Amino acid sequence: MTPLSNIVDGVATPGQGQRVTYNPSNLDEVVGCYTQGGAEDVAAAVDAAQRALPSWSTASPQIRHDLLLRVGARLLAEREEIGRLLSREEGKTLAEGLAEVSRAGQIFQFFAGECLRPGGQLLPSVRPSVDIEITREPVGVIGLITPWNFPIAIPAWKLAPALAWGNCVVIKPADIVPGCVHALVRILHEEGCPPGVVNLVMGRGSEVGQALVDHPAVSAISFTGSEGVGRRLIAACGAGLKRVQAEMGGKNPMVVLDDADLDVAVPACINAAFFSTGQRCTAASRFIVTRGIYDAFVARMKADLSRQFVGNALDPATTIGPVASSSQLQSDLDYIALAREEGAAVWGGELLDRPDRGYYLFPALFLDARNTMRVAREEIFGPCAAVIIADDFDHALTLANDTEFGLSAGICTTSLKAASAFRKSVKAGMVMVNLPTAGVDYHVPFGGRNASSFGSREQGRHAAEFYSQIKTSYVFCG
Repeated sequence: MTPLSNIVDGVATPGQGQRVTYNPSNLDEVVGCYTQGGAEDVAAAVDAAQRALPSWSTASPQIRHDLLLRVGARLLAEREEIGRLLSREEGKTLAEGLAEVSRAGQIFQFFAGECLRPGGQLLPSVRPSVDIEITREPVGVIGLITPWNFPIAIPAWKLAPALAWGNCVVIKPADIVPGCVHALVRILHEEGCPPGVVNLVMGRGSEVGQALVDHPAVSAISFTGSEGVGRRLIAACGAGLKRVQAEMGGKNPMVVLDDADLDVAVPACINAAFFSTGQRCTAASRFIVTRGIYDAFVARMKADLSRQFVGNALDPATTIGPVASSSQLQSDLDYIALAREEGAAVWGGELLDRPDRGYYLFPALFLDARNTMRVAREEIFGPCAAVIIADDFDHALTLANDTEFGLSAGICTTSLKAASAFRKSVKAGMVMVNLPTAGVDYHVPFGGRNASSFGSREQGRHAAEFYSQIKTSYVFCG
C-alpha cells in the first residue's frame, strides 16, 4: 500500500517511515497507510510557513474569507465520505462521525465570517491632537497538535481561526488517526490555499510534536491531549517564550438531585458518560447523586444501559462504538480492575464478542464509589463512570468541586434555585443544566480551568485572543 504523504509547501513529501492504521471495529481491516515524519520534516514545514507568512498575513480578508467558506462547503458536501473514514479510523458511530464532519464544516464557515469582522478600536488620547488605534495582527507560524478523539472537529477549530487571522501553520495529527486531517489539508489545497500556509507533518508526538515546540521560528503552540503531555509542553513553551494554549483532561461531575426528572437525567448521564465510548474530555465520569434518588437512579441507569448496543461503528443499530485502540482498551480494563480493588461494586465493564474482531467494551458503572478513589479522581477516558452518594445539594457541590480539573460540570434538577446556585458556584469552565456535560456549540468559547486548560479559550470570537496579537498605534494629528 502506497502511504499518503506529508504535505509541505503544498507538495506531497516523503518522511522517514510509515504507519498502517486499522479499524477498531474490525481489526482485520486496514484503514490507511501514512508517512511518518521527524524533526527534519518539521524544519522544512516551518521554513515553508515562514516563506508564506508575509503574503498570507497581509492578504485581503476577502481572500481568507472565500477560502474558508469554500472549505466549509466542501466538508459539508463530503460529510458522508469523510464521516465514514472518521468512524472507521476512530470508532465513533457513523451518526457521530457524520455530525463531527458537519461541525468541522460549520466551524470553517463561522471563521470565514470572522475574517470580515476583525474588530478594533479608535480611541482619543489623554493628550491633545493624538489618536489611538488598537488593531489585531497575526501571531506568525503556529504549531497545531491535535488528539485522536475528535480527528476532524478539533483540527478544524484550530486551523480555521489560525488562517482567519492570517497565520501560517504546521499541523501534527494524532498518529493513530491521521486520515481525517490529511483529507482536510488536501481539501484546503484543492480549494486554493497558497503553498506553505498549511503544512501537514504526521508522526509520533515525541518526535514531530517535540520538534514543533523546540523550533525557534514557531511563535505559538495550540495543543489538545493528555494532562501529562500538556504540562511538559507548557513548561517547554514557557522556556522558549512561545505563546501556548493547552486543552487537557477532565473529571467532570454530573450532579443528580432528589428532585430530578429521571426521564431527563438518565439519558443526559448516559449521553455524557458513554456516547463516543466515553472518549471525550468533556465526558461525565462522576455521577454525584443525592441519597433520596440514588437507588432509583442506579436502577434506571442499569435498565437504560442494558438497551444500548455496543458494536461496529458502521452498524446502524450501534449506539456505542468500540474503544479506539488496544492501549486505550487496556487502560480502561486496568481502571475497571482498580475500581474493584478500591471497593466499588462494578456493574458492566465486560469485553464483548462481536462478528468483527474489535475493541468492544460494555459500559461500566462503579457503584457506591467514593470521591477519594483513584477511579473518581483520574481521567479514565473510556466508558466508565463512578456513582457517588451525596447527602444534599451542598455536599454534592463540594464533591463536584473536589477535583484538580475544571472543564465541564452538569446538574439535573427541577429547581431553578439549585440550578442557579450550581452555575454560580461550580468550579468549571462550562456548566450544563439538565443537559449532558459533553456537546458544545461551535460559535462559543470552549475551555476550562485548573488542570483542564491553560491559556485563552478556543472557538467562537474568543479564539482571536490566541491567534492574533494586539498592536496599539499613536498618531499625532496636530
